[in-house]
Amino acid sequence: MIRSMLFLPGNNPNMLINGSVLGADAVIFDLEDAVSPAEKDAARVLVRNTLRYMDFTGCQRIVRINSTDTAYWKADLDAVLPEKPELILLPKTGTAQDALTADAYITELEEKLGLPANSVGLMPLIETALGVENAYAIAASCKRIHALFLGAEDLTADLRCKRTKEGREIEYARTRLVVAARAADVEVYDTPFTDVNDDEGIWTDAELAKALGFTGKAAISPRHLEAINQTFSPTLAEIDYAYEVLEAIAMAKAQGKGAIALRGKMIDAPIVARAQRTIEMAEQLGLDRRDAE
Repeated sequence: MIRSMLFLPGNNPNMLINGSVLGADAVIFDLEDAVSPAEKDAARVLVRNTLRYMDFTGCQRIVRINSTDTAYWKADLDAVLPEKPELILLPKTGTAQDALTADAYITELEEKLGLPANSVGLMPLIETALGVENAYAIAASCKRIHALFLGAEDLTADLRCKRTKEGREIEYARTRLVVAARAADVEVYDTPFTDVNDDEGIWTDAELAKALGFTGKAAISPRHLEAINQTFSPTLAEIDYAYEVLEAIAMAKAQGKGAIALRGKMIDAPIVARAQRTIEMAEQLGLDRRDAE
């Protein structure tokens, strides 16, 4: 599972080679905004070689390519797809057709390389008003889609409003993406908190994102990873309660009861499903009732 994703500029070799030890669940090798047009070719080679030669065991590898309305995106995929990154981050995804265009070319490359179909996932980056309004169509456009990702900086520019720490200006976009992603049964990731010196603000922003239903959150600074990872990990109390729920349900079945109460509240299907997700997450993270906190 991915709780945190850390952006790494594709033209910065020091950051690229250290990316796997910074504490993120996934790293995003950025070939788009972080790289000027004059450096695109060199950054592409640098990212390809990093994928090829560096060990990222335990850390998923994501590549943000350039958008499909540029002259760079196919060359980006030609370079990185042979190294089998887990996900491709597709910027400026405004319509389902944008995702399908990338999907078609990735499919073509997978066939040429002898890779299994859909072995490389696609994560559309939603950062325009059009993309927000088309979020569900994008999320459901093809089997390659693993998640949606909100990009608030470009979005607020498109909306002609100021980007603030409080985030009132992106409330609608956040909730719209969460609903669209869950309706399409894919994951959804929140935009980075961009003030790298605000160590309290990142906790508040991460907690808000979790409360809204996001799977995890991106970061532009390693300083923010601890807050994100802890926020999106189940707590000891949550794990304990999840086990209590499943134990109560098992007891009810053994006694032939159709319903059962726990801590004064009836246990229904949504509560059971939430408990199962909590335990699955804890198991993936290697947590148990003794070391969750």
